[in-house]
This record gives sequence, structure tokens and C-alpha cells, in this order.
Amino acid sequence: MKLFTASQIKACDAYTIHASSISSFDLMERAAARCVEWLTAHQPKDTVFVVLCGSGNNGGDGLAITRMLHRMGYGVKAFLLQFADKLSEDCEMNLKKLQHIDASLVEILQPDAFITDIPANIVIVDAILGTGLNRAVEGWVADFINHINQLPNRKIAIDIPSGMPGDTIPADTEQVLGVDHTLSFQFYKRAFLHPETGRLAGDIHILDIDLNQTFIEATATNYNVIDSLIAGSIYKPRQPFSHKGTYGTALLVGGSHGMMGAITLSAKAAMRAGAGKVRALAPECGYTILQTAVPEAMFITKGDKYISAISGYTDDDKIGIGPGMGTHEYTIKAFADFIETYKNPLVIDADAINILAKQPELLHKIPADSIITPHPKEFEKLFGKTGNSMQRLELARTQAMRYNIYIILKDRYSAVVTPEGECWYNITGNAGMATGGSGDVLTGILTSLLAQGYSSYDAALLGVYIHGRAGDLAAEAISQEALIAGDIVNELGSVYKELAAS
Repeated sequence: MKLFTASQIKACDAYTIHASSISSFDLMERAAARCVEWLTAHQPKDTVFVVLCGSGNNGGDGLAITRMLHRMGYGVKAFLLQFADKLSEDCEMNLKKLQHIDASLVEILQPDAFITDIPANIVIVDAILGTGLNRAVEGWVADFINHINQLPNRKIAIDIPSGMPGDTIPADTEQVLGVDHTLSFQFYKRAFLHPETGRLAGDIHILDIDLNQTFIEATATNYNVIDSLIAGSIYKPRQPFSHKGTYGTALLVGGSHGMMGAITLSAKAAMRAGAGKVRALAPECGYTILQTAVPEAMFITKGDKYISAISGYTDDDKIGIGPGMGTHEYTIKAFADFIETYKNPLVIDADAINILAKQPELLHKIPADSIITPHPKEFEKLFGKTGNSMQRLELARTQAMRYNIYIILKDRYSAVVTPEGECWYNITGNAGMATGGSGDVLTGILTSLLAQGYSSYDAALLGVYIHGRAGDLAAEAISQEALIAGDIVNELGSVYKELAAS
């Protein structure tokens, strides 16, 4: 799924109106109807709604929603904030239609007016400001939003929470209306996928309002969402006449005294993700642990408590390196020697990233098309600090192109950044995966996919999807709180069954 800017979405609306020979009012009616379908499907019949409307087209949506809910028998009233000299044409048309039905269904609020004494059981629908916002909210409207934020009511935003820009992260998010759900038309907005603003958007629901597919397909963007359709198009089913050699060898390098769990999880994940053979290169202290915990994997010993050399691999091995490896001086030297000579794409995680941060001159030695998987703090050590997560992602795009590598920037919505500057946000996964070892599982999955013959591009996209989806299934089974990294491994088979069925 593509991610468009606010201006591209506006152009898509305009193209749809022209190509379909409909009016902008007709498109607004369509959008409002989709919202009402969602609201009535998710709220009891006795729900009472308060709809907060602005003077633009988002407000027009809100007024249309009010009219439709009223006709369906719901208790509903709109409040129109008079913060502009005039209403948009479609907003004004919807105001007149609503007033024609019953003038008491809408109240116009003059500047500095507020709504008080809203019972806590009433659902507030936010249609004050839409995606056309191009500056920080201020004055009465900012105060009004802050006032609504203090209320305990359930809140649902239409298209985007008021005060939230779609394409940037504001310096101050206090003037953004925090909601429980956002009903977004046709597309995700980038702001939904970053922690500073995404936490205020609640659960995102994409409503299909039949925008023109020709425009969508023909319009270029560097930003996309990885969904089940993308993952299904990448997935390669097993062939009946195949053997373990068909699906390659994944070599996981890592582990140190007291940190053998990390490489164990990576090896288990590589097996479950489908590699034909898995080998683990780790220090001698992990021999019994690995041989017992992952009997399907082979074991290569290098060093006593810490890895002292990285050798014994073949050109056919696909290597993931870093989980639990530590940054002992022996290990740093071993990694530096290894990366000087190894030329095939790698998966680089955890302590391998920390070593790169200690010796940044090694960044130029990373083989082309390698995949590195930093979380925000690791990324900061490697490439420097940024003002917010969207700026961090833009820096990641620059660095991916500079070093010809893939960067998986791990976060609530992990982003895959390609050497061509593309950005793919992954929308699977949940907060339960914020647990030790989750990243080690991802390393195993990615290395396994490379071993099976997936390109770095496909492995990165499919890998983050599988990892997040397995986490979702684990959370459904045992809760987010109880989820541990091994549960992600245990659900990999369920994800593959879904992909095969699709």
C-alpha cells in the first residue's frame, strides 16, 4: 500500500472527482457513509454522539456524519467551530442540509466558546481539522483541543486527529487531539506510523472510499506500507521435489559468556523460518546450551568465553551476525578481520552494530545489499542524533543510499529503508514484542530467508512482516504482557500457513 502526502491525497481526490464524473460533495457523502458504517458497526444502538466540526471539508464530513447518524436513529449533535471567515463550499452545503432537517442538530460555536458538561458515556467524533493543516494550531482552537483532551470520553477522529499534520511531526504535540480510533480515508498518513504522533491517533482503520486506482498506481512515492498483500506476493511456497540443500544454510554468529540465549533464539528462528540447514558459530561456553536447545543446528566453536575468530564458513552460507556477541577486544578484532574479506550480503544486528559504532571506518566495508537492524539508540550511535523519529528515518534513507545497504529501523512500526531510498513501514507487531530477544528472532528470520534464496529486498520486507505477524498471533494467544521472544518463534508456522493460504 502506498503512502501519499497530503498534497498527493488532495490530487487523488480531484482526479477521482474528474474521472468518475462526480462532485466533490458526492465524494464527501461517500466518505461520510463509510465512517457511519464503521461507527454503527462498532457502537451500540443507544450510543449518543457529539460531532465536533471545523469550517473546512473535514467539518463537512462531520456534518454529513451527523445527518446520517440522525436518520439511522442515533442520538447525535454537531458543534461547528466558527474559526474562519467562511465555510468551505461543501461544508456549507452540509450545514444547510442538516439545518433543513432540524436546526437543533447543530450548534455554531463562536470564538472562545467551549462545550462543558459532556457526560462521559457520550462518544466524541473529531472532525475539526483535516489533512490540509499546514501550520501549528493556536489560539482558541488550540485551547479547545486541549479542553477536549482533558475529557474522559471515547474519541474517534475522522481521517486524521485535529492538529496533527499528516507529513511531519510538530515540535509541540500538546495541540493535537488524542483519540482512541482514527478512521482514515484510503491511506495511512506517515504521522500515524511514528511514535510522537502515532500514540495520539489510537487504532487506525483504513476506510476504502473508492479513490481512483489509475491515479494511485501511476503516482510515485518513496513511502509504502507492508501489508498482507505485499507479503503474500513475495512469499515462495516450498516445491515438492526439493531437499534441504534447496533451502540453503544459515550461519548465525554470536553469543558470549552469559549471553548465549540471544544466539540460541536466532538459531531457533532460522530453523522455524525455513532454512534447510542452520549452523551457529559461538564460543565454547555455549556448546552444551546450543546443542541441547537447538539440536537441529550444527555448532562451530570459536573461542572460550568470547568469539575470537569468524571462520569456517563457505561462500554458500548466509550469515547473520551480532546477537549476544559482546564487544570484547578479541571479538572486535575478529569482526573487523571478517568484514574486511567477506563480500556477500550480511544480516548485522546487536553487538555487531555496537562494534561498527566503535569503529565507524568499518561501515565502508559492509558488503553491498547487507541488512542492518538497529533500534533507535543503536542507530543514534551509528549515525548521530536527530530531532524526532521522522528525521531519524530520513537520515536512515540517506545512509542506506550512501552505504548501499538495507536498514531496518526497529520501532513500533519498523521501517525498511532500501539503497534506492525507498521506505516501507511494517504494520504488523505490537507492544508485547518490546521484550528481550525479539530482535534476535528477527535476525534469525532474515538470515533464514537469505539462505532460502530471497533477495535482500524481499527478505527485509517479508522478514519484518513475518516477525510482526508472529508476534500478533502470540499476543492474541497469551496477551502482550506475557509474550516472550520464544513465543514469536513458536508462531512462525502459523504465519507461513496464512501466507500459503493467501
